[in-house]
Amino acid sequence: MGPDMDDEKPLGETDTRNLRFLRLLVLVLTATMIAGMAVLVVLFATRFPGTPREALVPALPETLELPEGARVSAVTQARDFWVVVTESGEVLFYPAEGGAPVRRVRAPD
Repeated sequence: MGPDMDDEKPLGETDTRNLRFLRLLVLVLTATMIAGMAVLVVLFATRFPGTPREALVPALPETLELPEGARVSAVTQARDFWVVVTESGEVLFYPAEGGAPVRRVRAPD
């Protein structure tokens, strides 16, 4: 056994006051942590609201006229135009409202 394990002395008034102060500090720390977590949850809920699915999917134009026999490999929306890449490696640029391509470029090999 350790030294003087059986010698338990009653706490003095100073020790009792220190323990009460320590208990108060632990309670204040716990309350602060709970309040901090609540603030974080509220901030996340208000700053990052759920985005509706419609906002994630871009609105496609009514028509994108493809050249005869072309098959689409990729479609990209830029700010003012659409880009379509065909399986044959041709890049087609369309206006934002769709229709016929305004420019055609052969992709580099």
